[in-house]
Amino acid sequence: MGVSSRPSRRTNLALLLLLAGALATGWLAFGVEGAPQSRAVSVVHGVLGLGILVLSPWKTVIVRRGLRRRRGHALAVAFAVVVAVSLLAGVVHAALGPLEVAGVSALDVHVASAVAAVPLALFHVVHRRQRPRATDLSRRTALRAIAVGGTATLAYGALESVTSVAGLPGAHRRATGSYEIGSGVPSAMPVTQWFTDDVPRIDLDTYALLVSRPGQPTLRLSYDDLLARVGPNQSAVLDCTGGWWAEQAWRGVRLDTLLGIPDHGSIAVRSVTGYTRRFPPDDAAQLLLATHVGGVPLSPGHGAPVRLVAPGRRGFWWVKWVEHVSVEPEPWWSQPPFPLQ
Repeated sequence: MGVSSRPSRRTNLALLLLLAGALATGWLAFGVEGAPQSRAVSVVHGVLGLGILVLSPWKTVIVRRGLRRRRGHALAVAFAVVVAVSLLAGVVHAALGPLEVAGVSALDVHVASAVAAVPLALFHVVHRRQRPRATDLSRRTALRAIAVGGTATLAYGALESVTSVAGLPGAHRRATGSYEIGSGVPSAMPVTQWFTDDVPRIDLDTYALLVSRPGQPTLRLSYDDLLARVGPNQSAVLDCTGGWWAEQAWRGVRLDTLLGIPDHGSIAVRSVTGYTRRFPPDDAAQLLLATHVGGVPLSPGHGAPVRLVAPGRRGFWWVKWVEHVSVEPEPWWSQPPFPLQ
């Protein structure tokens, strides 16, 4: 297939690029929700991962040779193991669905292994430096890269075809890679939150939502005040980075009825836990402070008394247990792409 039978430093460089690309597209997939772009990111992520498998026979020879020559290779072996585990778990999630063992899903293993691989990869690169050379940019190298990319693409297509023909759960996953769980049945929808959060205890009798707008006094709304403002049902899909999605009918108060449409800055939505996300001002008309789902009040695990519904955004934007919404001067993009708390 055009790849030299003699393993070389170019194999290591190619693997490094594939690993970096797979990590980057994996994190990007967590933030992308729209069907065309999320599907494209998902496909590229899968092809890059399978490209690592395509090069694994050559890397195996390099590893064997290194084990015979060097001592102190425990971290290199650990690096290879976590990468292999991440790849296997990714394939399992893509083909067999949200399988869980003792509450841990294949996607959890895939992501955790990828994160664990990062410091190991940095250590490996520092201690086994593979410096690019001008000769790497040759016609032969380009042909080898095309061959590896083509083989990985064919492998991805074959995996997708087998998954579809065999009727495996992966044939029904969303463009983001998520699987449908609990649509129309809120009680069947998983209870998940960001890893730094726990479900808080909130007394509805003392709860108040604070609404802050520039140049105006802060508005304080009790739970009963919010219920008096609740509008009609709004259908929206919650697509969680935990690997599942659900379409529900949500009811609540549209954010623009409380804030209007700000002409600058951002809309900050804060939880009682301190979890915060900022949104562009124009999103105010689409954002909903939901008090009900499926015709019943939210449960504590699903964000009661009030959670944000953010159509077109992944689940970590859907702030739970909201206690404060405000218009602030900072632009929405000034925040980290993923929450730090």
